[in-house]
Amino acid sequence: MTDNIIYRMDGLPIQQNRFFATAEGAIACPVGNLLLAHDPLTGIVHNEVFRPDLMTYDENYQNEQGYSNVFEQHLYQVIEIVRSHFAGKSILEIGCGKGKFLNLMKDHGFSVVGIDPAYEGDDPHVVKEPFSSSLGKTGEAIILRHVLEHIPNPTCFLASIAEANGGKGLIYIEVPSLDWIRDHRAWFDLFYEHVNYFRLTDFFRIFKKIIDSGSFFGGQYLYVVADLASLRMKPEGDIHKFELPSDFLDGIDRVVAAIKNQRGRKNVIWGGASKGVIFSLQLLRRGGVTPNFVIDINPFKQGKFMPVTGLPVLSPKDGVSGMSRNDAIFVMNSNYFDEITASAGDKFTYYRMDQNEL
Repeated sequence: MTDNIIYRMDGLPIQQNRFFATAEGAIACPVGNLLLAHDPLTGIVHNEVFRPDLMTYDENYQNEQGYSNVFEQHLYQVIEIVRSHFAGKSILEIGCGKGKFLNLMKDHGFSVVGIDPAYEGDDPHVVKEPFSSSLGKTGEAIILRHVLEHIPNPTCFLASIAEANGGKGLIYIEVPSLDWIRDHRAWFDLFYEHVNYFRLTDFFRIFKKIIDSGSFFGGQYLYVVADLASLRMKPEGDIHKFELPSDFLDGIDRVVAAIKNQRGRKNVIWGGASKGVIFSLQLLRRGGVTPNFVIDINPFKQGKFMPVTGLPVLSPKDGVSGMSRNDAIFVMNSNYFDEITASAGDKFTYYRMDQNEL
């Protein structure tokens, strides 16, 4: 284990998108530790104590974001990138989730096959298995959206895709941006479930030939389109050292102080996905405060409870109906701010947490 530790946090839920039927079950959920450091070979920031044997991706794993119009617009941006590089090609989407983006590609005329053990539908073109070369599935183009951050040894995984695909084809990769997390002091965006954290420079070391690259979704996501044949098993170029700023966790104390100084009002998290899970956990552990409840538009999370903290998740209608003027809403992702305020109204006090508004 390296001495060059970038960040450490113990007792995180191993899967922050697995919600529970009871608060007791949520509080007792499995946890793991996060110890971020540079991989000595690739330079990728990764969790040195990650245990893949703890992870299960099945129909109970709920990470669908497509219920939001804002996120749907992001998917249309991805479609345009896919169209510009993959038009007329057969596509294989590895990690297609519940099939939202796969169906969108089909609606736009693409020929696509999906692979994901968490898929719940009945599309005969989706294989409900983890990716393996033994499945015999190939494509002239590969889609890998929000998968690589979950995979130990990502270059080996990419090599297995290249090998299964005959060493050729193009690949679209989309992952969260580590630089955005650092710059926005997004302490609630570091999870056990993400074993890897990427910078754009990582991909230029992994691939010799990158055709397109950039960031979008408010800078939160990176993407690259690369030639699989140019994959380097031993990335080349200088490893750029990554560090978190000394004030990275200061936002926790500011939120705790705001909650303690405004007694008598409700404090609500809007966004029951990964950010909201870690946000509530850090408030509890560092400051001993707990928000009242969580609001999320995903119907599969409503009526359930958040891992570790056991906070209840309500629908927007039920959540807002239980709130009073000037109650606080902590918005986990400012990309959705206008959508949230249009739904909830203007009588509440809003804080955009990724904009450091406290």
